[in-house]
Amino acid sequence: MEQTGQQILEFLRHYGYLVMAPLMIFQGSATTIGAAMLASLGVFTLPAVFLFSVVGDLIGNVALYAIGYHWGIKLTGGWGKKLGLTEARVLKLEKYFHQHGGKAIFIAKPITGIYLATFLTAGIVKMDFKKFLGYSFLSALVLSAALMLVGYSYGRLWKNQYLDWAGLLILIIVLFSFAGASFFRKKQFEKILK
Repeated sequence: MEQTGQQILEFLRHYGYLVMAPLMIFQGSATTIGAAMLASLGVFTLPAVFLFSVVGDLIGNVALYAIGYHWGIKLTGGWGKKLGLTEARVLKLEKYFHQHGGKAIFIAKPITGIYLATFLTAGIVKMDFKKFLGYSFLSALVLSAALMLVGYSYGRLWKNQYLDWAGLLILIIVLFSFAGASFFRKKQFEKILK
């Protein structure tokens, strides 16, 4: 069993970045945590994980924006409704996006489920792309750093094979801070939609 684990780690040392790159686009949060954990074990480097996380996040964000921009209000039918993307909501958000779109992008990103609809809406209402990209980049920096801290801390605890109280306390504080910030952002976003 230990030999299999070593073989997996060796595979990841050689090909892990090729595996990580597409995963960062489609499953960025989970991949960032896992990659940061592996960085604590020496499989990856933290700067590389951070770079892949930010770039993958931006590629995903721009893809959603482009989908919204290209297909427009047509996205509010069918599966768009399942994402909370209704024509009434898009029309309501259009003015808000032109005035405060950056705030919406920054608030929505870490909230699972809401960011898809938000980024598609940014494209539908044709939010200024430079502004969209700037706030997406800022959000990607903050989110990637937070997720890496969680993954790296967990990896260090696992590597030491015991839960050091200081490490556990830091991990708990980070997790609660992240959960609290996500809850606060969700409440702010709900106010926008009212």
